[in-house]
Amino acid sequence: MNDELNGMSKYVALGKLSRRDFLGRASALGVGVAFANGLIATASRAAGPLKGGTLKAGMQGGSSTDSLDPATWESQVPIMLGYQIGEGLVSFSPSLEIVPRIAEEIGSSKDAKTWTFKIRKGVTFHNGKSVTPEDVVATLERHSDEKSQSGALGVMTGIEKIKVDGGNVVISLKDANVDFAYLMGDYHLMIQPNGGKDNPSEGIFCGPYKVVANSPGVRHVLEKYDGYWNSDIGHASTVEIIVINDATARVSALQSGQVNMINRVEPKIVGLIKRVSGVTVRSGSGRGFYPFNMFCNTAPFNSNDLRLALKYAMNRKEMVDQILMGYGSIGNDIPINKAYPLFPDDLEQRPFDPEKAAFHYKKSGHSGSILLRTSDVAFPGAVDAAQLYQQSCAQAGITLDIKREPGDGYWSEVWNKQPFSTSYWGGRPTQDQMYTAAYYSKAEWNDTRFFNEKFDQLLVAARSEFDIVKRKGMYRDMATILQAEGGLIAPMFNDYIDATGPGVEGWVEDPSYELSGGYALQRCWLAA
Repeated sequence: MNDELNGMSKYVALGKLSRRDFLGRASALGVGVAFANGLIATASRAAGPLKGGTLKAGMQGGSSTDSLDPATWESQVPIMLGYQIGEGLVSFSPSLEIVPRIAEEIGSSKDAKTWTFKIRKGVTFHNGKSVTPEDVVATLERHSDEKSQSGALGVMTGIEKIKVDGGNVVISLKDANVDFAYLMGDYHLMIQPNGGKDNPSEGIFCGPYKVVANSPGVRHVLEKYDGYWNSDIGHASTVEIIVINDATARVSALQSGQVNMINRVEPKIVGLIKRVSGVTVRSGSGRGFYPFNMFCNTAPFNSNDLRLALKYAMNRKEMVDQILMGYGSIGNDIPINKAYPLFPDDLEQRPFDPEKAAFHYKKSGHSGSILLRTSDVAFPGAVDAAQLYQQSCAQAGITLDIKREPGDGYWSEVWNKQPFSTSYWGGRPTQDQMYTAAYYSKAEWNDTRFFNEKFDQLLVAARSEFDIVKRKGMYRDMATILQAEGGLIAPMFNDYIDATGPGVEGWVEDPSYELSGGYALQRCWLAA
């Protein structure tokens, strides 16, 4: 019996026998569904990637305002879409090592102020034109321009000059930066023809898939690009991203087979999903966190005492226990956790302290309620988290009003626009990149309006510090400043919780981002 089923499972893996017929034969032999599916999974892994077919993801984080301009990408769907259609100079492995992409070789001067990227030959855009060093330079120039309002603007501010040198792109920095190559992995910096200066929303890139249907907030259909330079990446002939912002609808779509994978499984239903036949929950810790952002330059949050009051009024353990259901860890009002090598492990943990919260609230001189805006799309359980926070604020005598905003347009009209709102960050490969992207004074995505000269000076100085001990000390000083004066309330670091349906193989655990670091649609394949 085992020999027969093993042989048949190999035919399923190769696409020569349907899963339904295999399960029917297994049932006739008295073999349970779970064991039979296990045989298929084992055979699929042994057979290697199966080419062809259509792989579909049902995702939260899409809006009718989404654009194909990479400068604007800020939520899950456009970011995931960008990883499939775009290609940058570098990307990152699951262990957060640099992986050469458009740049096949990377070198720097001894002082880390001059960086050379050798541009890979034979790479073409989806319109058939060759990718040139000039296209790379134009891309970096556009994202360095404040008029582009690029989310990568903060990481580009240290660049002094960009030039073409034969087949290389040479970048000169104003100050040394030992982590500069990591900055070039920012997902906004996908190479476009002439840098996207002509038409940034055209959707022409050089990644493994090309756009064939684009309906923002509804559906994106991509086809494998035959001219892609790396044949090992991308197995399905077609991939689709279907926007399903409602959590219940996403799970239903996975159960019914409408989609093959989903993001943002709510922690409170993980136990139920695990009992669904053929569905696999994929969870892992990383660097992502769920912030409550206050604008430091906008009343009443321009009072540091009010900001401290709201920080002490946050019950972090309660958040991790009741919102994350244990799928995460306690935050400390900085965007850095133990996943970063130079984490300041001796920074005192801020407690939930209603008395201190009441003291600072009274000292701030503010009276009346405080408005917090949130939405289901901010993070899984965001509305429940806001209500839980409302209760802990009440214990300190602080009245918190909650406005539940619609998901469509939340990232364009609320986040980084309104003075107090919930959000999420996916983390970054290095501390420098995380701080530069969101807390540097000149960052386009400074979503707490935190402007601190000492912090900026330390950030720049740390980039050129080769002594690890000294550098860690600088990052600790920065964390201390941000924790004491910033507009970030970071109660929890989240695990990524995704799920896949029957027959999905090739999943790679990746702490960089949800859905296998954003690469699930090109890493995975369907067993049948």
